[in-house]
Amino acid sequence: MKNDLEKNLTLLKSGTVQVLPEADFLKKLESGKKLKIKFGADPTAPDLHLGHAVVLSKLKQFQDLGHEVIFLIGDFTARIGDPSGRSKTRPPLSSEEIKQNAKTYLNQVGKILDTKKTQIRFNSEWSSKLSLEDMIKIGGKITLARLIEREDFAKRLKDNVSIGFHELFYPIVQAYDSVELHADVELGGTDQTFNLLMGRYLQEQFEQPPQVIMTMPLLEGLDGINKMSKSLGNYIGLWESANEAYGKLMSISDELMWKYYLLLLERTEPDIEVMKQGVKIGGLHPMKLKKEMAFGIIKKFWSENEAQEAQEKFEALFQKRDYSQATEVEIPENTPNPVWIVDLLKLIDAIKTSSEAKRLIDDGAVLVDEQEIKDFKAQIAYRVGMIIKVGKHRIYKIK
Repeated sequence: MKNDLEKNLTLLKSGTVQVLPEADFLKKLESGKKLKIKFGADPTAPDLHLGHAVVLSKLKQFQDLGHEVIFLIGDFTARIGDPSGRSKTRPPLSSEEIKQNAKTYLNQVGKILDTKKTQIRFNSEWSSKLSLEDMIKIGGKITLARLIEREDFAKRLKDNVSIGFHELFYPIVQAYDSVELHADVELGGTDQTFNLLMGRYLQEQFEQPPQVIMTMPLLEGLDGINKMSKSLGNYIGLWESANEAYGKLMSISDELMWKYYLLLLERTEPDIEVMKQGVKIGGLHPMKLKKEMAFGIIKKFWSENEAQEAQEKFEALFQKRDYSQATEVEIPENTPNPVWIVDLLKLIDAIKTSSEAKRLIDDGAVLVDEQEIKDFKAQIAYRVGMIIKVGKHRIYKIK
């Protein structure tokens, strides 16, 4: 029994940044009861991505050990907008956007969690029913001094950047979710530490056993600098095609590859050190390791068959330069010829926004028939058979 407890404790702590307080976590595990494990996500974008998969994979470990996982969709908090890490107020989403994004979340969570064993909740169930009197009572348990301890709030105050009064409600409302759910453990990224601790504090004010918080490292996106984010365009969506995801994985830096091995494939630090030494002495090639990483991630979150197909297509396109394997795209008949490069990239679904196109062009990451496009205002005379490369991982062929 003791060995099982130590084994489970080691497993659940692996890959985490902090478990606070660790002594409470051990006591909760020693109790032998089924713990309520909470993870909340605001449906601010339609896609979950591999950054979310880091936390979802930890939830799966709890689930496999028999604990109750609660996936909380923050359809109410999304109306406020999470200020975590924000240098300015996040624009609010419409109810229709929130509803549509929440629907896609439910579909994507099933890639990692057993949805039959997962409790899906929406925080509008209780938050939308709170009266002004209720909110005043809850707010009365928390001081303004405590709220503005937040790093993002403190920085904005220092820089004389405005803070919307509604933003002060966000950590309070998120914390109240833990009160309603009687959470034993709450998971989140390191950028959520303040919000998670607020949940623990508010539970104490309601005379509940306080939750343990478990923070997971933030996964850097394709740029290797910023955390993976839909808004930054550096993400790999769980709902993208396996081919697209594989290609994006192959575009990350050799240095970032180790973190993907650690957080997404759950390889141990000693394992990774062995691979690093293999590269250092020349026995292992980084390209081989990166292909193994990409294959492993696609196999885990998509399927083995899709991983095999994606790898074969990547090798044909990028190693054998067989452009018959490129994604074929058709240009609508009424499209002017020549056409603005940004409109062309949108027509082939390579980008969503003009700003994304500008960033790619400025980075020298857009090529038409092997010619780098340097001018954001360029007009392109397109033709059947034209090859368009976008970034390191996407190749399109006009049919």
